[in-house]
Amino acid sequence: MNHYVTFGQGHAHRVQGETLDCDTVAVYEVESWEKGREKAFGLFGDKFFTNYHGDAWNEEEMLPYFPRGYVYLK
Repeated sequence: MNHYVTFGQGHAHRVQGETLDCDTVAVYEVESWEKGREKAFGLFGDKFFTNYHGDAWNEEEMLPYFPRGYVYLK
């Protein structure tokens, strides 16, 4: 299931050749919310805003706040 990670104003990362910041949403596949959060800390340390798993992410409501859209990670 997809796991979504958002970033604050001071959070900028270069991961897997992609730039992630407050205008993007990182997306990757994991089995559970716990695994998704664990991977977020592995990828971004503690420099991310929040994370959502599966249906907890409301694309219609949230995506307009992230003008650069999704960045899909492995």
